Parts: sequence; C-alpha cells; structure tokens
Amino acid sequence: MSAPEPSREAILDFIESERQAGREVGRRDIAKAFGLSGGGKIWLKRILKELEEEGETGGDGVERPVHPRGALPPVLLCEVKGKDRDGDLFATPLEWNEADQGAPPKILVERRREFRAKRHAAPTPGLADHVLLKLTRLKGVEGFGYSGRVLKVMGKGKAQVLGIFRALPDGSGRLVPIDKKAQGREALIPKGQTGGAEDGDLVSVALRSESRFGPPEAQVHERLGSLKSERAVSLIAIHAHGIPHVFQPATIAEADAVRPAGTAGREDWRALPLITIDPADAKDHDDAVHAAPDEDPENPGGHVVTVAIADVAAYVRPGSSLDKEALERGNSVYFPDRVVPMLPERISNDLCSLREGEDRPALAVRLVLKADGSKKGHSFHRILMRSAAKLSYQQAQAAIDGQPDDKTGPVRDSILMPLWAAYGVASRARDARHPLDLDLPERKLILKADGSVDRVTVPERLAAHKLIEEFMILANVAAAETLEKAGSLLIYRCHDEPSLEKMRALGEVLASIGIKLPKEGVLRPVLFNRILAMIKGSENETFINEVVLRTQAQAEYVAENYGHFGLNLRRYAHFTSPIRRYADLVVHRALIASHKFGDDGLPKGTTLEALREVSTRISAAERRAMAAERETTDRLIAHFLADQIGSSFDGRIGGVNRAGLFIKLDDTGADGFVPASTLGADYYRFDEAAHALIGERTGESFRLGDRVHVKLVEAAPVAGALRFELLSEGRNATSGRSGARPSRGASSGRGRAGSPFGGPGRSGPGPGGASKRGRGKSGKTKPGKRR
Repeated sequence: MSAPEPSREAILDFIESERQAGREVGRRDIAKAFGLSGGGKIWLKRILKELEEEGETGGDGVERPVHPRGALPPVLLCEVKGKDRDGDLFATPLEWNEADQGAPPKILVERRREFRAKRHAAPTPGLADHVLLKLTRLKGVEGFGYSGRVLKVMGKGKAQVLGIFRALPDGSGRLVPIDKKAQGREALIPKGQTGGAEDGDLVSVALRSESRFGPPEAQVHERLGSLKSERAVSLIAIHAHGIPHVFQPATIAEADAVRPAGTAGREDWRALPLITIDPADAKDHDDAVHAAPDEDPENPGGHVVTVAIADVAAYVRPGSSLDKEALERGNSVYFPDRVVPMLPERISNDLCSLREGEDRPALAVRLVLKADGSKKGHSFHRILMRSAAKLSYQQAQAAIDGQPDDKTGPVRDSILMPLWAAYGVASRARDARHPLDLDLPERKLILKADGSVDRVTVPERLAAHKLIEEFMILANVAAAETLEKAGSLLIYRCHDEPSLEKMRALGEVLASIGIKLPKEGVLRPVLFNRILAMIKGSENETFINEVVLRTQAQAEYVAENYGHFGLNLRRYAHFTSPIRRYADLVVHRALIASHKFGDDGLPKGTTLEALREVSTRISAAERRAMAAERETTDRLIAHFLADQIGSSFDGRIGGVNRAGLFIKLDDTGADGFVPASTLGADYYRFDEAAHALIGERTGESFRLGDRVHVKLVEAAPVAGALRFELLSEGRNATSGRSGARPSRGASSGRGRAGSPFGGPGRSGPGPGGASKRGRGKSGKTKPGKRR
C-alpha cells in the first residue's frame, strides 16, 4: 500500500537536500524516499509536472534529473556587501546580471563561532571581501534566502575607481571614468595627488571626498599604462575586471624548466596522418583529426574518427605554480588586439602545439560511428603523434570545393575527403538530435598596426568550421560518458533550460509578430528551431535569433551533472582545449587517472567539494572574460565611430526600457542608446508586455526589433558608449499591436537626458555556447558561441 502523499514543500526540501549532498534526483528516487507506489507514483508525476510549470524545479525526473529552479549552486563565489541590523554580514553573488535576473539574493554569512569546531575553519571575512561560500537554503529568515559557510576568503574586491587621467595646466588633473554608467561624473585630482601620472594614462584612484555641489576629489593610487601606446584599449578591460595578465616569476621559471615529455607509457601513433585545421592566424594548434571508413564488416557504412588533443597534463602537474596560476586565470581571454593566455607560451605555443612534422604527446579518443551517425563505441589512448599537415579552414574548404593548393593537393583524397565523408555521417545524428540552431553572424574587428579598428567584417561560416566543431562535440561527450562509467569525479559543462519568466517574455515578443508559442509539452531545443525556421528569410530573422539567444540560460561548469539543454545532450564535458580552459585540464587528469595512464592524473583524494570550488571559480572567470571581451569590442568600435559624429546609420531596436531605446547598427554591430526624453514632443511610457515605448497622446510606438534610422550625436570611446538621435518615425497607433496605447499595467518612465548615454545598461546575450574561444570549433571559437 502506498504511503500518504507528501506535501509539495517536503518534496522540494528533499530535492534540495539531495542537491546539497551532490546527488542527482529522479522521479524514482523521490517515490522511494516517500514510500510511494501505484497511484502515488501517478500523483507524483503530476506534482513534478506542476512544479516544473510553476518554475519551482527544472528537469522531468526521467530523462533529466529534478533540481530546484533558479536555485543558487551549492558552492558560490560571492562578495561581502555589508551588515544587517543585527550586525550579521551578508553577501551577494559576485557575478549577477540584474537586468536578466532581478535583484541579487542576499546570503547570510555564518558567524565563525558557528563552525569554529571544524578543523579547517576559514578566516572571518570583512566588507568587500570575495569569498567562496557553501550555501544552504533558509526558511523563515526575513530578507535572506540562503546562509553561507565560508570555505575560503579569496581577497578584497577593488575599492579603487579606474579612469583616464587628463592633465590640467596647474599640475592638477581630472579623471575621466571608464564606466558607461559613470559618464559625466568626473573627479578632480589635486596637485600633488597625481602620482606622477601623465596625460592619457590609465590610472586607479581612491576617492577622497564627496561634494554635493561639485565633483569629488581623488588621489591616484596606481598608473596602469598609457592609452597612447598600442593595445591600450584591452588594458582597460584587463584592469577593470581584475584579469591576471602577468605571469609570476616562479611560473615562468617552471615553464622554462619543462622538457619535452618522453615516450614511456604512450602508444606510437606517429604513422597516423592526423592533421590540424585552424584559423589562418592561429599561433597554437592543440587538436588534430583523422577519419577513415570502418573496415569492420559488422559496421557497414561506418567510420572511425580520431580526435587527438595536446597532452597539457604531462607538463602542468597538480599543485605546481603553473597549475595554481592556470586555475586563477581559469581560461585564456581573447581580445581583438591581444590574447591573455592561461598558460605561458613555452607551454601553449611550443610544447603543447601540435606542429606539423614534429613529435608531440597527446590524449586521443577513437570514435566508431555507425552509418546513421550514432556512436557505436569509443576508446581513449595516451599517444605520441606527428601532425601530417597544418591547414587553415579556408584551405581545407577550398580543397574540398575542388580548388586545392600545393599544400592541400597531396592530402585531399587521402585525408580530407574521408574527413568530409565522416562528417556527413556525423551530421545525420546531429540533425536527428535537434540541438539549438541559432544563426547569428559573428563580427570580427580587423585592426591597424596602431591597434585601432580598420574595418568590421563578418567571416563566412564554412563547412570546415562545422566539421571540426562536430568532432569536438563528439569527443567531449565521449569524455563525459567514459568518466561517468568509471565512477570518476569530473567537471561537466552544463546548460539549463530557459526560465519560465524568459519563456513568457519570448511568447510576448513572438505574439507581436503573429507567432504563437506553444504552452504545452516538454521544453526542447527543437521548439526554438521551429520558430527560427518560421522566420528564416524574413525581416525579423536576425531580431528573433537574438531574442531566442537572450532567452537561453548561461552555461556553466559544475561538478554535478544536469545536462546541456542547448546541445540537447544528457552529459557533456570540455575535453578538447586544455591549453586555454582549466576545465579541460581537469577532465584530462580524470581520464589519465581512470585509465591508469600515468602518475600525473587527478590526485587521489580529490573530493566533490574541491571540484565544486574549482567549477565555481572557473565559471566566474569565464563570465569575467566574456564581459571584458565585450567591453573591449564596444570601446574599439566607439573609437572607430568617434570621428563620424553627425553621420546617419541603419539599425534595429535591440532593447527597450523606461529610460530609452538600445540601438544595434547593421554594419558594425555597434550598440548605442537613444534616451526616451529625446524621442519627440509626446510623453512615452514603457509597456513591458509589448517591449515598447508608447506615446501617451499620439500612440506612436517604438518596439523591440523595429528597424530604425539614427544619427550619431555623441561618442565616449573610453567608456565604449554611443548616443544616437532617432531619425525614423515610430509605428502608428493603428498599425498593429505594438502601436496600441499602453495597457493598465504598463510602467511609466521617460529616462533623464542628463546622462548622454541614458539609463541602466542592458545585459548581453546569455546562453552557453561553444568552447575554444575565437576559432569556430566547439571548443574552438572566438567570442561568440560557448557551448
């Protein structure tokens, strides 16, 4: 007989407790915990469905584990923000996007006496400290949803303000802030407080005094570099986000002392003609591929695909200076004018670069594909390899298209054609899986010798890019499957499904162009693909692709798997780029340990708690890199357009809030702002449901996605900010839904004209996409997709 039905709160408490313990929860686990059988299981299925629809949980409990929707991860990097009225410290997540996620949750920091008895109690943090917290949900504590036990104090956040020093004739100076939100709020730097800064220097200052009637005074704390030098724009982002960019002497010495790995314990695969396919300007080559028809008579039409990845673990040992600094950086950061690498060039560009004709150690996976593209099996090997050819994407594609050159001609039939045949098979399985298929062009900035923008291009997306990306995804999946089967800990790459709130917002946008979003059924990427297919070739194609992108959650690294929604995969890990991502290095070490490939694998005694901490740190480092890269691009384009004040451009409304309109230009992809106060003689209210500003008197509306013609009226290159004047007329009140008068629930707001760049900043797109940043591979792309 089935036990009494538990309350919804009891089910949610059980799911949370299992999550805290690092265990996945399925419907069967919940039924067993509460003694449900027969009709009780049917009741549970309905309750879990209701909880998912209400946004309380994610996952269906069958194919996807159930987890609390919107819950913070068990271990989180936070910043101590202040004290409550009882004197207790509280913190908020260090990486939090208020535009997308609302106000950040407050986390009660446990007092030290509450865990003093523990052997490894962390020191008591102070205000502005960055801390790693072990989180527990709280109930009945006003104002707090979580409490946090301090695992580690990471250091102080930056108390200084960054800006550009502008010298004044009397020996004093002024600070031009680099933050968009601080534009127009300069600080005065008195004579004798300039710290030797020269005009045009990027400086860090400490604000000394505030005034109600004038600018604050500041003192230069540190000179960080000169904007008159090359590569200065990325320097702003590096310091603004605290990105480590100078290797410690001990790390450099350790890298210089490393010698090439030997052949002991490795299979000799030097006769296998693996090749590298990378961007033409790539300096390192950390993955190589090969394919051939499967000769097994039991696998007709099948193929054997080999993916070999540079064996970074052979050189970067756990606990070494190289390892500690790689973890601190988390990943390489790619700017248009420079790269901040995760590892010194001695490792990344030399010992671990799979150079043509040179022996290199690698970790390889051999994938056996069936004729329908599904995987029949795979195996991992620690090898010694020798690349047979170094090709660019364009070279490889041209050869396949019948235009080989001297380099590709000799390998076209023997190497390239089998690769393309295997890709044709693999793509069938990919199409059957229906991963999210967004089509957004990635713009590339071409720079002059002085570091300024020469032009903005949209590189063609070739089949060669897709081939490498698909093979990298297959290798990543194989790594996750192998380690799970071995019972090994690992770091997953996970991507949650969109939140209920974002799906509702998407439905409203689609309704405004006459598309109805289905409300029933399990959420799958194929739903978005159908929507994208409906608008393909229409004027709304780019706009809806961007809206769907913003609907997606942010991908992250976690030690407990919950799947990858965008790729439509149950398990996924990053294996293919340990040169530039610390997560991949951890996965390599786990594979080495589980296969007994050597003594340089994941250390014995590595705990789930330790990998949670690593996952939290590298996820934060990735978000830091994305923000820094995006801001640098904004600044470079603002520099590029600064001498075109008064020029007009075509674009599209890419965002709307009560303060005004965010405009994205067609040609350059530049983002700028139109304050609501400059729209015209009417009073414009923000209609959140319609994503529009609507005139109270005329009903004229400006809606998300509308095409517009604008004039550039102001540029602030240091902040990467542009202000536009709208030249286009809005939609007429009778021309459609978005032109209607605001609904009763519309919130009003006009935005102040005081700041040339309007109100609060708009968040960038969200999901998690590709991988190897900047290069078009899954695990191999530049800013853009991060799967």
